[in-house]
Amino acid sequence: MFALTFARPVSGPICKFGDTRYIAIDASTTIITVPMLLSIRSTQDRDTVARQLELMTGGRKMIGTIPVALLAGGLATRLRPITEKIPKALVEIAGAPFIDHQVALLHRNGIRKVVMCLGYRGEMVAEHCGDGSRYGMNLSYAFDGEKLMGTGGAIAGAKRLLGSKPDDVLWVMYGDSYMDIDYVAVLDAFLANPSHPLGLMTVLKNGNRWDKSNVVFKDGRLIRYDKKNRTPEMDYIDYGVALLRMQAVERIATDRPFDLAELYTALVTEGAMIGFEVFERFYEIGTPESLEEARQYLQSRAGKSK
Repeated sequence: MFALTFARPVSGPICKFGDTRYIAIDASTTIITVPMLLSIRSTQDRDTVARQLELMTGGRKMIGTIPVALLAGGLATRLRPITEKIPKALVEIAGAPFIDHQVALLHRNGIRKVVMCLGYRGEMVAEHCGDGSRYGMNLSYAFDGEKLMGTGGAIAGAKRLLGSKPDDVLWVMYGDSYMDIDYVAVLDAFLANPSHPLGLMTVLKNGNRWDKSNVVFKDGRLIRYDKKNRTPEMDYIDYGVALLRMQAVERIATDRPFDLAELYTALVTEGAMIGFEVFERFYEIGTPESLEEARQYLQSRAGKSK
């Protein structure tokens, strides 16, 4: 049996079995071309390779159909007075509201469906973004009720827009963070995992640099996640991009405020959530200091694209 990952050449990822691009075998990091694969004598092993390769490249085919639940309902109290009259998503940064930068990033990565989970002055975000057609996206909205039900409650309140079957998949992302990673690679890792996990958490080796570390991640395995009871061996952080199956969402309590961290902690403890390490830091706009860092980063990106 072969445990495969695929190498991404400059021209793009492998898109089908029979392509002449490269495939990497995990166990030995050997580079194998398709003609070499075809020389494998065992038909069963060749079929295993083909099936695994199809799974590993499924992300690019599916990414446009999988919705993002974008959590953007916070009160933004730490950004006052900037956010006294506008929500955090509409704070202007590098020449455009922050939400425009986020949506453009998702579009660039092949994502086409976003459900914005909104609260404080959320109607202003909906009015600004509309149906998403001007971004080349399909945008829809779910609004918090009078009683705030936490990040988990926001996801539960948007369920009808996110999926209907237990195995349906959705992204979960923070609405105040710019997370410039390879989303197709994340989705590929999730779909190809043979354990059929209920969730995936992206993690960054943080060392308490950007926020307090809350994850134990060793040898490619997500071992522990806990935002409340941090321990010295935690040197990774929940990056802010996750994948969930709807059957995990169904576990969110709806009779009380519910933080997604509660769900994530349970899934990790059960071994039902896998980890995916990323290496690019996130930029968030929750405080004046972090807002300035994000501004500098996005301005530098804009300068490079000219």
